Amino acid sequence: MLHRFSRTELLVGTEGLDRLRNSSVTIFGLGGVGSFAAEAICRAGVGRITIVDFDDICLTNVNRQLHALEGTVGKGKSRTMADRLRSINPAAEIIPHREFYSEDSSDLLLAGDHDCVLDAIDHFTSKIHLMARCRSMGIPIISSMGAAMKLDPTLVRVDDISRTTVCRMARSVRKLLKKEGITEGITVVYSLEEFRKPQTPDAACGSSCICPNRGDQAFSCEHRRVVLGSMMTIPALFGITMAGVAINRILQAP
Repeated sequence: MLHRFSRTELLVGTEGLDRLRNSSVTIFGLGGVGSFAAEAICRAGVGRITIVDFDDICLTNVNRQLHALEGTVGKGKSRTMADRLRSINPAAEIIPHREFYSEDSSDLLLAGDHDCVLDAIDHFTSKIHLMARCRSMGIPIISSMGAAMKLDPTLVRVDDISRTTVCRMARSVRKLLKKEGITEGITVVYSLEEFRKPQTPDAACGSSCICPNRGDQAFSCEHRRVVLGSMMTIPALFGITMAGVAINRILQAP
């Protein structure tokens, strides 16, 4: 009988579809990378999806984030994305958290079973803590490196963090992980494309934030050290690639 995941079943078989249905994936960060990762995981038929983001949707998100639409600007990313995922697969358990990942929130957000964690966090302190915590807990994690200021989709790669080159974020992450005693063993998606210089620096929103709920933001634009340019193609490719790696690992798990 045909159903919404019939085409998936043709590819991975009934056993593979059952594996996905019985799996649990958590996505941290629902921006240009994370929103596409979450949707790809949901459309694959994963049965339990936890999504984490503290932020609200901004008008400047429309160029690259799936949940950013006319009518959703100003709403919370996690709840809006949860509604979207439930409309894709009503049978899935979708668990949204409007939280900023940190050492203080890590126990709550990493409670329960996780077949895989997808890290699409931009904040370095949070990102490194999440990687180290997942490593110590034995949770498989796939982490996004720098997708901003890039245009060439043919240069996106998947590798261990120890073997990354060119990417400025990956270089910084390697140094910070080394302080935690970690030099390898974390899968990342990154690009071999050189970082492009901003073309119109005054278009950054750090000094002229237009977020509707600016006063409610714990980490609003003026708190960001730097705001970088991006468009949908590269962040989306990063997110879908992360999801693809996670899906294959779930299907191949012993």
